[in-house]
Amino acid sequence: MIRIWLSVVAVTVLSWLMKASAPLIIAQRKLPRSVIRMTALTAPVLLAGLIVTELGGKQLDWTQLAGVGTSGVLALAKVPMLVAVAGGIVATAAIRLL
Repeated sequence: MIRIWLSVVAVTVLSWLMKASAPLIIAQRKLPRSVIRMTALTAPVLLAGLIVTELGGKQLDWTQLAGVGTSGVLALAKVPMLVAVAGGIVATAAIRLL
């Protein structure tokens, strides 16, 4: 569990460093929109990879997968992130109770 949190912190710090270094390197030049979108998606993609690796790295627990899926669907529906996470927790708990 500690390994996951260290990975999340590392990804966060690297994301901040990448975003901070770009203005210093390119100074007043503007980047193309495609590069900006790609850079903005780097941290979420790496975090999603860590989540998938953690869920599938050991014996697969389909209740966790359902909870993460529920949170993802709620996040795509543009609900607040706290509500999306709570929905995933409730979905996982409800499935385990059944």
